[in-house]
Amino acid sequence: MTEGLPECIDDVCITCSDRAVEVTVVRLLEDQMAVVDTGSGEETVSVALVTAGAGDTILVHAREAIAVLGADAAAAEAGP
Repeated sequence: MTEGLPECIDDVCITCSDRAVEVTVVRLLEDQMAVVDTGSGEETVSVALVTAGAGDTILVHAREAIAVLGADAAAAEAGP
C-alpha cells in the first residue's frame, strides 16, 4: 500500500463500496482480456491490471480484474 492511500479490503471496492466477484480464468485473449467462468456462465473481462493465467481465481469489479487469488497465483509468484 502506498503511504496515506486507502486499500481494498475484504473484497470491497474502496471507490464505490461495491463488492468484487471471484471468478476463474478459462482462457486469455488478445488485448489483455480473458474469458472467465462466473459460476453461472462465461464473461469477458480485462486482466490489464493483474498477471493471471488460465485456472487462476481472480477478483473482478466492473469487468476489471483487480487481484489474483489462490494456489495457482502463489505458485506463479514463487517461480520454479
